[in-house]
Amino acid sequence: MVRKRESVPSLNDLVIGTVAEIHDHGAFVTLDEYGGLRAYVPLGEVSHTWFRSIREVLRVGQKAVFKVIRVDPARRLVDLSLRRVSDAERREKLIEWKRAQRAEKILELAAQKLRKTLDEAYEKVGWRLEDHYGEIFKGLEEASLRGEEALLEAGVDERWAKAVAEIARQNIKLPRVKMSYLITLQCVDGGLPALKKALTAWEEAVEVPQGVTVRFYTLGAPRYKIDIEALNYRDS
Repeated sequence: MVRKRESVPSLNDLVIGTVAEIHDHGAFVTLDEYGGLRAYVPLGEVSHTWFRSIREVLRVGQKAVFKVIRVDPARRLVDLSLRRVSDAERREKLIEWKRAQRAEKILELAAQKLRKTLDEAYEKVGWRLEDHYGEIFKGLEEASLRGEEALLEAGVDERWAKAVAEIARQNIKLPRVKMSYLITLQCVDGGLPALKKALTAWEEAVEVPQGVTVRFYTLGAPRYKIDIEALNYRDS
């Protein structure tokens, strides 16, 4: 199950919860990212629109995005709101949740390969990527792109880095942007050697970002085509 490092969420955090019990006064929810920690949704925090019964809005087993409105870390008591979660916040949290699920699966596969536990994978890899890149899956995307180097930079040891990088490359395919340009080149002095020099001089003058490929094709002098593949439009 996807997890957070902290044992309880913080005020105003968005969390994924599964409805466990429904009562007339509210509902009890288990927090998927916090080891099944129970939280409470008061009746007044269920919906901003009128309803006859709380069961019109929530059902047992339902997963939803909630916002933390009260928390007592010492007593591990958490109150949640469903109505205070905007559509944009819900979409953003669900994307985060899906990325976290993918990240955990990769960590699990790496742990199995090394005959380690998932807890060890989080300790040796996951939390270090989160510290370095801000998100575990972001670190795994970097590993898919740059290999072991991206993991070693985050303090992951070599054995784990090798296993995780291999699995990340097998399971994460980063979307790429493709752009083509048509250019016309005419050489008035120096002939073909001067033209070839002009076509290759950019390699020394321009620093090509990581993950960017550039190819030149001739369409018949003086017309040429440049194909560029990159991870985003800015790099291309």
